[in-house]
Amino acid sequence: MTGATAQTGGPGDGREPVGPGPDEGSPQLPARDEAVLAVERRSWPGPGPKERAIREQLGISPTRYYQLLNALLDDPRALAHDPVTVNRLRRIREARRSRR
Repeated sequence: MTGATAQTGGPGDGREPVGPGPDEGSPQLPARDEAVLAVERRSWPGPGPKERAIREQLGISPTRYYQLLNALLDDPRALAHDPVTVNRLRRIREARRSRR
């Protein structure tokens, strides 16, 4: 046998697929965390529409949203999922911390 079939084997032959599977080393975020990053990725005209979207789309309060978002900034899976947004928010957070 040659190709992928020889490496991965067939069903029931006792051989495991080569390489990481969907649960091994996968930088998958839970759907809620992906949704939090998606809301933050958007451009908002002001705080009112964003807060309304947080409540309607995510079903959580804006306070809880920002708690989750702050924790996501330290999660390497979030960085792998959306590096532009996470790095932008990390810079903003560090700038605010340095002003204190």
